[in-house]
Amino acid sequence: MRIAIFALASPRKALSPIFSEVVRLLREWGAEVDILHPAEQLLDVATVGVEYDLYILKSKTELTLSIAGILHAAGAAILNPYPVSATLRNKITTFQMLQAAGVPSPQTWVALRADDLAPLLREGPLVVKPYRGSGGEGVRVVWDAEELDNFSGEEEPMFAQRYHKPDGLDLKMYCIEGQVFGVQRVWPARTYEEKLGEPFTVPPELRDIALRCGEVFGIDLYGLDIIESLGRPYVVDVSSFPGFKGVPDAALRLADYVFWAAEHAAGEQPSPRRKVGT
Repeated sequence: MRIAIFALASPRKALSPIFSEVVRLLREWGAEVDILHPAEQLLDVATVGVEYDLYILKSKTELTLSIAGILHAAGAAILNPYPVSATLRNKITTFQMLQAAGVPSPQTWVALRADDLAPLLREGPLVVKPYRGSGGEGVRVVWDAEELDNFSGEEEPMFAQRYHKPDGLDLKMYCIEGQVFGVQRVWPARTYEEKLGEPFTVPPELRDIALRCGEVFGIDLYGLDIIESLGRPYVVDVSSFPGFKGVPDAALRLADYVFWAAEHAAGEQPSPRRKVGT
């Protein structure tokens, strides 16, 4: 059974501790695992073909998504599937789908010109972020119309949401095959310890919101960011295959799911699932 992982790290940089352990466990259980770094080589697109039973789309750069699209068209099994990964890379489509499904999220707008957002500031500040961004990069809270001048000349769509002042820390929700884990952390998180955050017991309302997000996109492995403002929750981001930092036994849970998915993709008789404490 062969598994390929499109990694975020370059060959000169180690994988995250969690994902390094995932790879170790998969190999220990008998899987052949290769780490792919498409950006490190010249690639003849005509030669791209399905060579593995399962591809893990951990990295979602424009290059890896493009390669995943080729593999998807050729019938490859990909985790998470290419269409969903591409959708979640685009915040415009992501939030339209969330809001159509009734998932609580901030009011959202898209504009090509910064001036078009100015009238919205009469009702309060906006959060402006790259519509294909990730990891909190490029996120800005805009309070005054003059601040929009910093965005003039940009050719990409401007993605804006109504700003809601958080009641406390940001809430990271991680979902693995129907199990929901909560980690509260400061934003922006600057150190590895801050990224680990502090686990918390997920209340029923937030658990329901997290599972509804998975139902919208049809996936089992994902993460979402929630802020609570005046006691009301808002989903402000959804990500495919996040880092799962702060989740108890994260590596074992992920490796167990990936191994099962690879066996299923390879047409093998599934092994007994590893029991992990809930």
